[in-house]
Amino acid sequence: MPKAKPKVKAKSFVERRSAARPKNGSSPNPYIANDFKEQDTWRMFRIMSEFVEGFEALRNIRPAVTIFGSARTLQNAEDYQLARLIAYSLSKKGFSVITGGGPGVMEAANLGAHEAGGRSVGCNIELPFEQKPNPYINLPVNFHYFFIRKVMFLRYTSAVIVMPGGFGTMDELFEVLTLVQTHKIDPVPIILVDKQFWKGMIDWIKGTILGNRRYIDAGDTDLFHIVDKPEEVVQIITQYYKYKKL
Repeated sequence: MPKAKPKVKAKSFVERRSAARPKNGSSPNPYIANDFKEQDTWRMFRIMSEFVEGFEALRNIRPAVTIFGSARTLQNAEDYQLARLIAYSLSKKGFSVITGGGPGVMEAANLGAHEAGGRSVGCNIELPFEQKPNPYINLPVNFHYFFIRKVMFLRYTSAVIVMPGGFGTMDELFEVLTLVQTHKIDPVPIILVDKQFWKGMIDWIKGTILGNRRYIDAGDTDLFHIVDKPEEVVQIITQYYKYKKL
């Protein structure tokens, strides 16, 4: 009988993240946010620099739409093709397309914009263990800090399209909903694509957050649209801006 293989102890979450950090002299701390604690004052200069570079790079991209969605979406998935077609159609209407610059839905949207001959913007985030820029970006902007990147997603956009995704997509969705709800940014069309995917969340929002708890107003559920088809996305955005200045 073959000898049993010795058991290998699984690495902890911290050990995995620590191993993934680049060996370039930066902090060995596995939590990137903790870097602030080491050189808080000097990091403010990097933060200001990222804001300046982002504003300079993106100031001429209006009108634009931002498309959020999972980095894990496969190329043969329906969501990938939907994002690609939506971006293609909006590019043909004259909109720049802004994504997070990575794979999955982001790649699909950048591909659609690229195929339409439009401006394909990628706001890429430095993640040592996951994301690399996709090849369909013709205006790349790189960020170290998530919060700066999130400002750039919304600073120049005329609409937000949210495809199915995970924690990051949910974070981006609820951030823009909160900013519109609290009047911190001007209202823009917020469009969720794939009714079946969003059904459970919408039921929870209407039945629990609004229905049982009254933690939001009834009108807050009108801040977003839910659709299935690319042409519905295009129609909502073009109708919204038909009599408005982009």
